[in-house]
Amino acid sequence: MKIAVLRERAEGETRVAATPETVTKLIGLGADVAIEAGAGELARFPDADYAKAGASVGSAAAAITGADIVLTVRRPATAGLAGVSPGALVIGAMDPYGNEAEIAALAKAGVTAVAMEFMPRITRAQVMDILSSQANLAGYQAVIDAAGAFDRAMPMMMTAAGTVRPAKVFVMGAGVAGLQAIATAKRLGAVVTATDVRAAAGEQVESLGAKFIMTEALKDASGSGGYARELTKDEQAAQAELVAGHIAKQDIVITTALIPGRPAPKLVTRAMVESMAPGSVLVDLAAERGGNIELTQPGKTITTANGATIIGFTNVAGRLATSASQLYARNLVSFLETLIDKKQKALAVNWDDELVKATVLTRDGAIVHPSIKLDAAAAAAKPAPARAAEPAKTGATGKAAAPQKAAAPKAEAAPAAPAKTAAVAKAAGGKVKAAPAAKAAAPKKAAAGSAAKAATEPSTAKAAAAKPSTAKGKK
Repeated sequence: MKIAVLRERAEGETRVAATPETVTKLIGLGADVAIEAGAGELARFPDADYAKAGASVGSAAAAITGADIVLTVRRPATAGLAGVSPGALVIGAMDPYGNEAEIAALAKAGVTAVAMEFMPRITRAQVMDILSSQANLAGYQAVIDAAGAFDRAMPMMMTAAGTVRPAKVFVMGAGVAGLQAIATAKRLGAVVTATDVRAAAGEQVESLGAKFIMTEALKDASGSGGYARELTKDEQAAQAELVAGHIAKQDIVITTALIPGRPAPKLVTRAMVESMAPGSVLVDLAAERGGNIELTQPGKTITTANGATIIGFTNVAGRLATSASQLYARNLVSFLETLIDKKQKALAVNWDDELVKATVLTRDGAIVHPSIKLDAAAAAAKPAPARAAEPAKTGATGKAAAPQKAAAPKAEAAPAAPAKTAAVAKAAGGKVKAAPAAKAAAPKKAAAGSAAKAATEPSTAKAAAAKPSTAKGKK
């Protein structure tokens, strides 16, 4: 059983699908691990560390040849998989919605593509949840980026020269990314408020020391399984009025509402941005899907006419490459442990396992996932070309931002029409875990499910503030 890990080809991608730590675990499962030279360089994992852990390090061709399993961060181009064993498992974030032709190309190549972002929301799968692990880091990094651009102190400071007031931070969306942003802003001493369309999120927000705001006209927009339902026109208007009045008083705004596979809902209008004071900062964690802020330019940091700064980095978790790779790689190992017979030390996939059925996109030369639709004849007539990476875009901090998000929607289907609601859709990567009202097992919901997960990761202030969770709990 051979496992291959290649260097990520997408421009701006800094993460790697295996670390020296997880290589040791994979070898313990009976695998021979082959790493392409330089695969972990951008995440600060040198080749020597992989070799010390027991992996063979060499060229891409040597790593991929005869591989039974290929671990990846982003969906690889089919050309890069030449030489794998027939039916080899290609495991990673496949981002299939809107890229169905590329999924068809993987099927034609004869590999079994496994989308980790489709992992079902059940207890045993929490440790395998890539959306949650990456969303936690994105929420943290959003606050760090905001603080860097704010040019003022975040906490209240009482000095002999006078008092410096604390920064006011408003987080829109209380999923995993939102909750981590709240916890991080509180640690830095800011006065934090947050909003979400689900009433159940209020308890988690307040447990972190933030104030939860919600319009009286919107009693609750929780859907089944913790998803947020679509708002009525009256609810949309009431929520927009609440947000508009509140944003004008804030120093920093962080938006986390992402609907993978669809344009992000517009939560912050041009007028709202223009109502903010000069020097205000807005961070848009939905930038890769167009952004929650009307003025967001994906991959860029801009300054508006009124002096506000809008940060629109994509692949935010990748800005913390070492930490993001560590968590992501552990997610993959946890899943692989369910696919390998530990006694025989051999690959033994149970195709009827609910985890496998939910995540496998292609098998035996065909697309097998019910939510991936493609005209077979059209696909055969026009095979998808190898994906070309977009040029890296650089923001204010000078770090390259990835052109495409690693994690894709966590639902079975995503409608093509853009979201109509202007309310806070589910926070990216958010997941119901602790709130009683959101504890039910998540159904495989088509439209709402592709919105980033809606509830919270940590159930107490201590759990979230002290140690960001890597289990699902954005984007």
